[in-house]
Amino acid sequence: MSKPKNTVAPSGDSDAYRAKKQFFDSLLTVYGRKPVLEALRDPAVKLFRLHLADSNKSASILDEIIAIAGEHGAEVLYHDRKGLSRISKNSKQDQGVAADLQCRGYQTLDAFLDKPPSSPFRLIALDRVTNPQNLGMIIRSACAGDVDGILIPQKGGAQIDSLVIKASAGTVFRAPIVRCHSLPQALSGLRERGATVCGLSSHASQTLGDFKPTSDCVYVLGNETEGVSKESNQYCNQQLRIPMKNGVESLNVAVTAALIAFQGVL
Repeated sequence: MSKPKNTVAPSGDSDAYRAKKQFFDSLLTVYGRKPVLEALRDPAVKLFRLHLADSNKSASILDEIIAIAGEHGAEVLYHDRKGLSRISKNSKQDQGVAADLQCRGYQTLDAFLDKPPSSPFRLIALDRVTNPQNLGMIIRSACAGDVDGILIPQKGGAQIDSLVIKASAGTVFRAPIVRCHSLPQALSGLRERGATVCGLSSHASQTLGDFKPTSDCVYVLGNETEGVSKESNQYCNQQLRIPMKNGVESLNVAVTAALIAFQGVL
């Protein structure tokens, strides 16, 4: 699933253009008949635009999707298969359906920083996390726990697809998901704003339990096999570890995210 393409022509730095761009950047595109239907049944979701292949054959699930689109007052557009694949970016799995959604917690990093939900805020940043099930479980833990957002780069890791939605148990549509173009660039900007950027590493001297941040804080979780990348680690001004026993070297990244999400809550 992907962000819909912004077809608005640039017009300088006008307020109207920035507002329109920010709106399109805030949309989440979901594809596939069942994922789209599940999303539309969630009260946290507002449908902006429904995309359908003009080659679709009649089916009850499509009738239901179109009926809900009508209830939302959403625009319904028909495309040839190539046109729809440009929107879904996954012609093999879109099943002739894609939807641009407005989700209450889905936003860009700039929008998040304009109106942080709390002060200080806590973010979990994902650095090249590639497993869809891990991403889904991280989203579920973050949605349930005490974090203000999950920072996910547009490239370099798993993206929100049907596997992620399933692993998140549908919480992806309510979770505070914050998008950025480049994670290292985002971490650099957050650090310049005064945030403490923490890399999770088994070699750190300080433990997660002993760390008591007093400012905005970003916890950087690395790739499932390689950990935090050098590009992201250079912007970490704090290193933390989770103490292990019985010779265990590390935890699954989704388990680590859950510990962070509920740090100080239980």
